Amino acid sequence: MISPLRIPLRSLTVAAAALALTGCISLFPKSEPAGLYRFGHAAAESSRPASDKSFGVFKTPTVFTRAAMSDRLLSVTNGEAAYIADARWVSPAIVLFDEAVARAFESDASPARLVTRGEALKAAMALRLEVRSFETDYVDGPKAAPEVLVEIRAVMTRSNDRALLGDKVFVARVKAADNRLSAIVPAYDQAVGQALSEIVDWVGEAGAKLPAG
Repeated sequence: MISPLRIPLRSLTVAAAALALTGCISLFPKSEPAGLYRFGHAAAESSRPASDKSFGVFKTPTVFTRAAMSDRLLSVTNGEAAYIADARWVSPAIVLFDEAVARAFESDASPARLVTRGEALKAAMALRLEVRSFETDYVDGPKAAPEVLVEIRAVMTRSNDRALLGDKVFVARVKAADNRLSAIVPAYDQAVGQALSEIVDWVGEAGAKLPAG
């Protein structure tokens, strides 16, 4: 079970100030290295070459909630935000998220191909993703199995005239099997996968309505 001791957001500033005042003397006991975890790493099952994709999409830089964009796992209990102790993502959450987006669009299910900035003029549409929530919610108390919440606002515009094609919020909630990191991390995988699958389908449906060429 995850320790009830979590790292409040405000403690980061306090800890830095304490270290500055004490010079080389540390007030904190030595701790074990944090466990490293990742989400969205499963490779897309795709046999369709990128050239067979029917239209291109230029994804603008992701907007990510500031409290969760780093390598720390954010949790919320009764409205109080804190970081889960002794746990880190292998890379900042925003980096892992962008990698998961790329994999989602590489799958056979998507008729869209993400294009690079240099190919932006070839894209039929632009996609903006805003990750509003990315957290572990202890909705039933700090000792119960939590829910992972992923909330993403997606905005699509047509490239040639910037006309709005769609603006929708996608929400995925997945309850962890237990209050352990070994159960919470897979819940992140499921929630991210669910939300991105819905976004890929949504983009594909919009692309199918665009005029050919």
